[in-house]
Amino acid sequence: MTVNGADDVLLVHGGTPLEGELRVRGAKNLVPKAMVAALLGSAPSRLRNVPDIRDVRVVRGLLQLHGVTVRPGDEPGELVMDPTSVESANVADIDAHAGSSRIPILFCGPLLHRLGHAFIPGLGGCDIGGRPIDFHFDVLRQFGATIEKRADGQYLEAPQRLRGTKIRLPYPSVGATEQVLLTAVLAEGVTELSNAAVEPEIEDLICVLQKMGAIIAMDTDRTIRVTGVEKLGGYTHRAIPDRLEAASWASAALATEGNIYVRGAQQRSMMTFLNTYRKVGGAFEIDDEGIRFWHPGGQLKSIALETDVHPGFQTDWQQPLVVALTQATGLSIIHETVYESRLGFTSALNQMGAHIQLYRECLGGSDCRFGQRNFLHSAVVSGPTPLQAADLVIPDLRGGFSYLIAALAAQGSSRVHGIGLINRGYENFMEKLVELGAKVELPGKALG
Repeated sequence: MTVNGADDVLLVHGGTPLEGELRVRGAKNLVPKAMVAALLGSAPSRLRNVPDIRDVRVVRGLLQLHGVTVRPGDEPGELVMDPTSVESANVADIDAHAGSSRIPILFCGPLLHRLGHAFIPGLGGCDIGGRPIDFHFDVLRQFGATIEKRADGQYLEAPQRLRGTKIRLPYPSVGATEQVLLTAVLAEGVTELSNAAVEPEIEDLICVLQKMGAIIAMDTDRTIRVTGVEKLGGYTHRAIPDRLEAASWASAALATEGNIYVRGAQQRSMMTFLNTYRKVGGAFEIDDEGIRFWHPGGQLKSIALETDVHPGFQTDWQQPLVVALTQATGLSIIHETVYESRLGFTSALNQMGAHIQLYRECLGGSDCRFGQRNFLHSAVVSGPTPLQAADLVIPDLRGGFSYLIAALAAQGSSRVHGIGLINRGYENFMEKLVELGAKVELPGKALG
């Protein structure tokens, strides 16, 4: 469901447990990147398990602007992308996508290989902390690209074939790792990337590129070595399920004292989350088709939690779970080590009756980039505290879904503003809410 304009407000009548079944499709953090990878091929690619989310629509539009034919495949959620006629896009058309996504930055390497030049407009994305794009451009310079900053964006050229290089990331950034992979596969020679991100979505992107003919080796010490090849073909691939969406629904089941079967959820990519879920007092049952999550009754338990890069507890899991922790007995301690501004969403939870105190100190033992930089990146959650309805304005994707969970768990009716942002990463989320028994409505149009 597309949400915008007057439909950007959702009225949520809380106090009803979420119960039922839903399906998660391909991962938001993989599918758009796999679509970009299709640009590198000399033949069509076929991607399955594609969710209908805004980031997918943005990338589809950008691919089509560059002459890639994109059409539905034979099964629901399948896209066929034919890049054989890649061409330069009109700057004004590209610029129309500025601010809607950060993914355009990943077009740089493929376009430099295919066309010898690329234009990247200003970028958007969730306001959860600094995610500077300068590093992406520094990496591309190391491959041999030249970059000219213009008023409306960045213009890149590759006067000669890009060359492999040695790169060490100061932090295992997912976006930077993707940038290197999408650029290195057709670069001349060997690229060695140290301190790389190794998230399941990164591994799945490597699987896509290997199917296209790339030569990529992953070592156990976060080092990735890419031997450039002359040419890549197409791929046929089924995207891994979205473990971040699955965990969001799991937290919703816990916070609302509900019971949700998430078809498509996989244990292997969620092991760290499942351990924490069990420590809090949540219950789950795994079968071959998915995972059932439920609140087993009794009191939830407070925990100490630190976010980290994979295989640690993912930062995208943190916000939805914090809503459930407001109902746990005792003091829960959260140390956010990935994004410095990710705990800002808790102020709205306090308006609803939660007791959450933020701190600039590191309340945990993990290495942290923010400890001496005056960011409110640790939290103490005191519970249980009943939540009351409120007017809420969604700040970012995961924070927005967390506000939905809080409104569903609260007593009374909440107005949630800016729900269109949730479409970036949650497919058909309002239909899923209705199917789970949530009492939600758009102004003037009942949904459930």
